[in-house]
Amino acid sequence: MITVTTIKELHDALQNVSGTVGFVPTMGALHAGHISLVKQAKTATDLVVVSVFVNPTQFNDKQDFKTYPRTLEADSILLESAGADVIFAPTAEEIYPEQASPKISLQLDGLDTVMEGASRPGHFDGVVQVVNRLFDIVEPEVAFFGEKDYQQLAIIKKLAEWRNYDVQIEPCQIIRGEDGLALSSRNALLSSEARVVAPFIHKILEIASSKNNDPAEICSWAKTQIENHSDLFKVDYITIADQNNLTTETEITRNSRIFAAVYCDNIRLIDNLPMQCL
Repeated sequence: MITVTTIKELHDALQNVSGTVGFVPTMGALHAGHISLVKQAKTATDLVVVSVFVNPTQFNDKQDFKTYPRTLEADSILLESAGADVIFAPTAEEIYPEQASPKISLQLDGLDTVMEGASRPGHFDGVVQVVNRLFDIVEPEVAFFGEKDYQQLAIIKKLAEWRNYDVQIEPCQIIRGEDGLALSSRNALLSSEARVVAPFIHKILEIASSKNNDPAEICSWAKTQIENHSDLFKVDYITIADQNNLTTETEITRNSRIFAAVYCDNIRLIDNLPMQCL
């Protein structure tokens, strides 16, 4: 495994690759969820590139950007053990030089205006900008994205379709701890007390996902259960939406999915599950 920090170094490393290139974009602070993506990429492609780049353009909260964990040395050890071939760890100046292409304007058919988009204005503009740039740089045949960030996954699919990239977007299942908490780099920021109660979010979503009554009632019930469980919880949103276009559902169908964003002691956690339509 090699680590490169410039586009030229990356292109030099890839110039003689004869097989398929798999790509796993990350912001570092890696955990077992990221590693599962790398292992899946290793199985499906011939050479795996993992980017480690904390992208400033997708943070609407500057403090959130400053406190985001940066652990490249530890990340490198994990990535080597998982079989990654190349780590691309650029600076912001390398990704966004003055001569870089201007910010793209992509019509996302409302995918970016709900849930995370409504709560974090400009977030998905930044996601689209950096993934577009990384796809141009790496030129992978297959790119791997986790379903925990399900809305992001839907938007990346739209980006690839719009740009007519010759890249397959491969969804990867959510990896959870034994207690059900979806693995996230933000989990490392939880206090010991918050870490104890955080799995309750998934527990309630599991129960909610088995219900088949009015979606608004299900979401209201889930919100009440979570916020009544601990003073550390504050629900940002819980919604049931069509997993293809993310529009709010008025009845449960086979395409329904429940999404949640919850502050746990001021650390924002997201999760989602398919509804178990009878």
